[in-house]
Amino acid sequence: MSEKSTYEVVCPLEWRYGSPEMKRIFSKENITKTRLKVEAALAHGLAKAGIIDEKHAIEIEKSIDKVNLDRIDEIEAKIGHDIMALALSLAEASGEAGKYVHLGATSYDIVDTAWALLLRDALKIVKNKLKKIIGKLIKYSQKYRRTIMAGRTHGQHALPITLGFKFANYVYELTRSYERILEMEGRLIRGKMSGAVGTMAAWREKGMIVEKEALKKLNLEPHAISTQIAPRDGFAELISVLAILASQLDRLALEVRELMRPEIDEIAEGVGRRIGSSTMPQKRNPVTAERISGLSKVLRGLVSVALENIPLWHERDLTNSSSERIIIPHSLIIMDEILDSTIKLLEGLIIKPENMIKNLNITGGAIMSESIMMKLVERGMARHEAHELLRKILSEARSQNKSFKEKLIEDEIVKKYLTRSEIEELLKPENYLGRTNELIDRAISYARSIIGIN
Repeated sequence: MSEKSTYEVVCPLEWRYGSPEMKRIFSKENITKTRLKVEAALAHGLAKAGIIDEKHAIEIEKSIDKVNLDRIDEIEAKIGHDIMALALSLAEASGEAGKYVHLGATSYDIVDTAWALLLRDALKIVKNKLKKIIGKLIKYSQKYRRTIMAGRTHGQHALPITLGFKFANYVYELTRSYERILEMEGRLIRGKMSGAVGTMAAWREKGMIVEKEALKKLNLEPHAISTQIAPRDGFAELISVLAILASQLDRLALEVRELMRPEIDEIAEGVGRRIGSSTMPQKRNPVTAERISGLSKVLRGLVSVALENIPLWHERDLTNSSSERIIIPHSLIIMDEILDSTIKLLEGLIIKPENMIKNLNITGGAIMSESIMMKLVERGMARHEAHELLRKILSEARSQNKSFKEKLIEDEIVKKYLTRSEIEELLKPENYLGRTNELIDRAISYARSIIGIN
């Protein structure tokens, strides 16, 4: 088949996003060959059940490579049914054995079982790339476990944390997604070989044998029961799990984008020689992080379509078919691009500890107010009174353009509870990091137990 110029291709997933390995899985050629493989497995199951001769099953399997893919398209153009066109093409190529191709099966025995095989391969790529990201974040968590910075809530300075602590939170969250994928695979990666409406009626008392032997050849477990199609909650779960993962990576990308602002400048995306703006030479735009965020929006949008495919009429209708041709490959290719972009982002990340310290000090010690409050309570002051006192001191410090430390030392009430040297120690961020190290280690330990890396 002739190659199209990229200028003839409509969807940017074909020419701009996704790795060649992921796009190969969902290429028309590979989907078609995978469906042919399922037809051959069905023939194998029929032979094992004694419904057809073994020699016919062997001939059908050998004939897969003889099928002309253009011939399938030619037949489909005439009859308007893709799986019937596939079965007829295989039958033509199989000679005498052709009369047994697709015997007793329904289209979605082939389609849904092929999806299971395709998704098994695709999720292997996703897991490997996610594991690489988690491994990189573990290294960052360890390397920067003592690199102090401002922790922020509502965009405001809250309490000091370390950069390693920040990274360790992503280690934990992304490991939870890895775990979700493992759990979801057990429900999703299953074959469906049960004929029209799912009763196996065409194979009579031998239906269970056909199913068992056909799926055994493909190394798949069967769904316990199905209608004419596999339960669509599995595909909805797949896309939901991917959307959660994409949203977590979006959060990481957003963190980089926020901390890359010139007025913060604590972390930066390594931009190399990349042009930031077509008109403003000074721009160093976080375009990799922004790509992650942008594609995550698209992936989240696919979830509603997948959920809408769960309620179908009776034992099935065809409303899921057209949308699944789009949302299943697109969700995996988009996820693949997000993962690759995240790997690129992390590998080129620029860390600026000196700016973290500078920013930590811009509030004149105010970020340490909880530390002072806790010590005042320890010395006998009521918590609400200590809180109100410090709120008043901070307000005066701002209005008088003084540091929090200066006002604390001057305050007569504070003097009754704390000495100057105690105040100075309490205002040191490194003295108020709580159990940061233990929490980092616990997150890393959890990740290692799930994904099996050092």
